[in-house]
Amino acid sequence: MADERHSHSRQGDGGGEDRAVVAYASHEVRLSGRQWLAAGALILGALALLPVLWKRVEPFRPGEDYRIPYALTNDYWFFRRYSRSAAGQGKTLVVGDSVIWGQYVNKDQTLPHCLDRVSGRTEFTNMGADGMHPAALDGLIRYYGRPISDGKVVLHCNPLWMSSERHDLQIKKEFRFNHPRLVPQFFPPIPCYRESCSGRLAVVMERTVPFLAWAGHLRVAYFDQMDIPAWTLEHPYANPIAAVAAGLPSPAEDHAGEPASWRERGIREQDLPWVDLETSFQWRSFRRLVGTLRARGNRVFVLVGPFNEHLLEEPSLQRYHELKEGIARGLDDLGVPHYVPDALPSEYCADASHPLAEGYELLAKQLAECDSFVRFLGEDGGG
Repeated sequence: MADERHSHSRQGDGGGEDRAVVAYASHEVRLSGRQWLAAGALILGALALLPVLWKRVEPFRPGEDYRIPYALTNDYWFFRRYSRSAAGQGKTLVVGDSVIWGQYVNKDQTLPHCLDRVSGRTEFTNMGADGMHPAALDGLIRYYGRPISDGKVVLHCNPLWMSSERHDLQIKKEFRFNHPRLVPQFFPPIPCYRESCSGRLAVVMERTVPFLAWAGHLRVAYFDQMDIPAWTLEHPYANPIAAVAAGLPSPAEDHAGEPASWRERGIREQDLPWVDLETSFQWRSFRRLVGTLRARGNRVFVLVGPFNEHLLEEPSLQRYHELKEGIARGLDDLGVPHYVPDALPSEYCADASHPLAEGYELLAKQLAECDSFVRFLGEDGGG
């Protein structure tokens, strides 16, 4: 070869074995064991610093009534950054799914905003995210919500996630559910979750290695959830640097759905089966979530529902009342203050679980008159 010189020499007079001596080119560098370790340490250090330095490059100044942009719902690295910013302000964090986020309302019509208006002060921060069923929300707080500690948390419990075995993740047939990267990957097993072992290990690595979570942030925020090679194939004439320079998506004023009542949408009454609370996977996940928040020094208040009871047929309505009472008893057993509101007026409900703007306003007024909620806001100290 052009960059190698080979010479052969014979060992001793007695005809020893031939030995090939390879002389490497002068420009080749061969590292010792220590040098390899030093190089590896430098690379790991650089990878660890990149997510930290990126926060200085990427502007993020959440203002009043900020909520996670809908496009960043699956960006868990961003949620960690947002939770650190929100927790540092000493406000009451309102955590939950799209009911808290405000599926059919603008950001200045959500429950946290209405609570601010009713209380006359800027006290509440919207930490809702679309599709966060209890098992996913438990993983989100456990792995990406560590900055939420030693504060006050209003936690939303949406009974919708216990309305059927499918929503409760109990069925054995595989189906695509929300936020599979947040649920337990190995234990407890989820029968309908069919991911390869390598895929599950990749999820666990992303939870524990900040660089991998940051790389996921870049994919979601700037490259349509694709890596850069795949993105450049889809956009052959686009500049990746320009895509990043465009900045983070904003929490736009528009909402994910038209603000119309469920009857105007043509939704019919339903006979939802509801699961047994004793065997519910989502309820166990919710209890574990409460325990995680309290173990980190937070004081927790739980808002249960409200659910659109006008949508339920009579047998299903009776089963729902039993479930709702069971949730209240379970929270009493945990010593968690809570509020279980009555059903909102039918015209204030957009679907099974999402209120319209008038519904959020009424719910905020009801909470402001709830003694346990007032005491929760007025208390100081750890959880």
